[in-house]
Amino acid sequence: MRLVKKAAAIAVASMMVMSMAGCGSKPAETTAAATEAATEAASEAATEAAEAAASEVAAVSGATVDVSDKKVGISIYKFDDNFMTLYRTELERYLTEELGFKKENVVIQDGKGDQAEQTNQIQNFITQKYDVLILNLVQASSAPEITDMCKEAGIPVVYINREPDVAEEERWASEKIQATYVGCDARQSGTYQGEEILETSNKGDINGDGKVSYIMIQGDPENVDAQYRTEFSVKALTDAGVEVEELLKQRGDWDQAKAQQIAQDALNQYGDKIEVIFCNNDAMALGALQAIEAAGRKVNEDVYLVGVDALTEAVQNVLDGKQTGTVFNDHFTQAKMAADLAVKYLSGEAVEPVNMVDYIKVTKDNAQQILDQLK
Repeated sequence: MRLVKKAAAIAVASMMVMSMAGCGSKPAETTAAATEAATEAASEAATEAAEAAASEVAAVSGATVDVSDKKVGISIYKFDDNFMTLYRTELERYLTEELGFKKENVVIQDGKGDQAEQTNQIQNFITQKYDVLILNLVQASSAPEITDMCKEAGIPVVYINREPDVAEEERWASEKIQATYVGCDARQSGTYQGEEILETSNKGDINGDGKVSYIMIQGDPENVDAQYRTEFSVKALTDAGVEVEELLKQRGDWDQAKAQQIAQDALNQYGDKIEVIFCNNDAMALGALQAIEAAGRKVNEDVYLVGVDALTEAVQNVLDGKQTGTVFNDHFTQAKMAADLAVKYLSGEAVEPVNMVDYIKVTKDNAQQILDQLK
């Protein structure tokens, strides 16, 4: 291995310095010159060893290009989103600690839930000639405009978490645009939520009236993840032959406080008729739980509650019987894939337009295992 050879070179050079410095029969100037030469050799060998180490680390992590001077611009739709906080933390860690990007060259900005603000951030990244962008869009519908901006500047872009529509993804492929998406298929997460209800002892029909009466707390209805989770959670029930009744479907914007208010109002209005509360994410499930407990109801006894993301607190609630289930939105694998694809672009390699990571259903049976991974 090259590292071993370089280490040996350093050792030999160091021994030369020690030997020459300790030889009293040589004139002083000769010893000094030899010492200087040996020191230079040691320094050069150390530099080469460091370069070799960086190269080998890059090879192990999948990087095929020196990224030490490459700049990555990252914009997250908003920093106070629980899940995206986990995601961006892992993304930054992986880019700097495992792929070798300098910390000062990885710039992450807060879109603040404002597409105009985020577009301005992206324009600044382009003006400052960043090498690659990783974007969690405020509005996925903005992808065509953003993609064209990046294409014109010759900057590849990796979209994460919020998927542009199929037509846009197909355009990347047909026009050979350096743009790709990394995420999970939200239909799978919705299906898993429905299955968690079906796996209860009464398949969600707590009052035994032959149907499952539910409320749905959505994220952003314009977001494809919210659309699919809403549709497929209920579809899993109807596909299994279960009759359902929608009592309420309301937008909660992925927000805990908003979800708490929605659930509180619904519990006041519909009372014991509510058997299941579906939430498009765990932040809203945490809010719904606050309302459930304030109403004197008890999860898994007189109401079921499911979410998505597997936030640490939500997984603990599954273990404690305060949440029926959640779905692990694997931010570890997604962050690593997004970073690896960014490096592929920098290496001049081809990248598929869509790259999906599987969700993992989280119930009491595997919640501890998931919790250990999150911690």
